[in-house]
Amino acid sequence: MSLSRHTFDARPDNFAQLVLGNSDKGPVLVHFWTPKAAPCMLLMPRLVKLATEYSGKFLLVMANTDELGQIARQYGVTSVPTVKFFRHGQVAHTLHGAESDVEFRKILDRFIARDADQVHVRALQSQQRGDAHQARILLVEAALHDPDNPRIAADLAKLLMAEGEMQQALDLLTSLPPALRNDAEISRLLPHLELIVAAHQTAPQAELELRISDNASDLLARYQLAALALVNDDSETAIQQLLEITRRDRSFRNDAGRRGLVSVFELLGTAHPLTQRYRPELVSALN
Repeated sequence: MSLSRHTFDARPDNFAQLVLGNSDKGPVLVHFWTPKAAPCMLLMPRLVKLATEYSGKFLLVMANTDELGQIARQYGVTSVPTVKFFRHGQVAHTLHGAESDVEFRKILDRFIARDADQVHVRALQSQQRGDAHQARILLVEAALHDPDNPRIAADLAKLLMAEGEMQQALDLLTSLPPALRNDAEISRLLPHLELIVAAHQTAPQAELELRISDNASDLLARYQLAALALVNDDSETAIQQLLEITRRDRSFRNDAGRRGLVSVFELLGTAHPLTQRYRPELVSALN
């Protein structure tokens, strides 16, 4: 019987599939308990709460030792509550007694991160073989296992970019929580993507130049011109426009001028003449 969306009640006839079978898909946490022991009854709602909090990243199974005595003895359960973590059909870890929620999270996060890393590696291998479709499926799976891993998000965005899906890649990165958007690799990718997407949505170059001539404070025209220039390999024009945006309004598109300049400088490299010429001007504009 399903006790909740991610919590199930074990029986002698379903233990093998419920626990061992599902442990090939992800971690299965089995709570060996009895209604005769008060600590078991206190631990049970805490575990159900954890299962709800982790939302499917592990399966919680309740195993009443009064009904599953033979199975409990088979796995060396001599006292309750005992919680065993199953992975790939085997007991991977055991906790005796009602440990703290912190301890349960520590063990769960270790298993979940390990699973995500394995899926991540398989995704990159699929991409190297040229199977972008399978790589995308695996990267999404890895992200579900480990949503706080910026490497997975960055690799998924790069895959989308390689497939020409720039807007989807941008939507992915902008939807990340601030802590992930501040990751070094993602903070480099994001302004680069913003400029690429802007270049595909912009007016012709002559029209943008006319708008700037008529109104030097038209920062949107400057930003679109920078994006168009960057796509056309005119890095200096892009830098000049982004630098002017930085000088005029740091709040424009969440400091898009400065972020764009940093992205261009990193793309060119520190030894490039344009980087050496304009980086000091950026420093001056910020001070």
